[in-house]
Amino acid sequence: MRVDGILFDKDGTLFDFDATWTAWAGALIDRLSGGDMTRADRIASVMGFDLVSRRFHPTSPAIAGTPDELAARLAPILDASEQQVVAMLNAEAMSVPLAEAVPLAPLLDGLIGRGLVLGVATNDAEAPARAHLDTVGVTDRFAFISGCDSGHGAKPAPGQCLAFARATGLQPARVAMVGDSRHDLIAGRAAGMRTVAVLTGPASADTLGPLADVVLPDIGHLPDWLVL
Repeated sequence: MRVDGILFDKDGTLFDFDATWTAWAGALIDRLSGGDMTRADRIASVMGFDLVSRRFHPTSPAIAGTPDELAARLAPILDASEQQVVAMLNAEAMSVPLAEAVPLAPLLDGLIGRGLVLGVATNDAEAPARAHLDTVGVTDRFAFISGCDSGHGAKPAPGQCLAFARATGLQPARVAMVGDSRHDLIAGRAAGMRTVAVLTGPASADTLGPLADVVLPDIGHLPDWLVL
């Protein structure tokens, strides 16, 4: 069946997860701990981050969860309210050093040139998501941008996927949800969409394969998949 629209996850899909978030997370833990290694260990444990290898565990809540979910775990350690921690996480995320999974502008322009409508659905908050897309100059390529706080819920629930279909007038069955986590693929399937897994996040092909119509190395392989 023809695909008329593509809905992208952001982190681990449009942006390489490790190259973007690993150094940022290590530096954040260092700042929040203030040099207290016991506190650093507690923060890292909650974030699912290994301080020795400086990598996220595959089950880290920072990978596919929302800022609210992570803030609920961090607040007791930081002696702050959940709302304060969410605000801090969103502000910190604005300055993350971005690493595009592939050169985004030419890829997105090529997809639009094929008549495809593009969107973004992320479990990040909408403001940081827009800031990240602005930084690499591709915000205007997307007809729809939704974060976990945009009023459509968070993945793995299908609300953001269905909102994209409503906003663009596309049938869900003719949309491909592209993501690097089980949350992305579960949401896409629940919305009745095609599901495309990419391996630019922490999850493996074995983890994502059962939920995907196809597993690709990265989004740069989408044009070839679309013509199959």
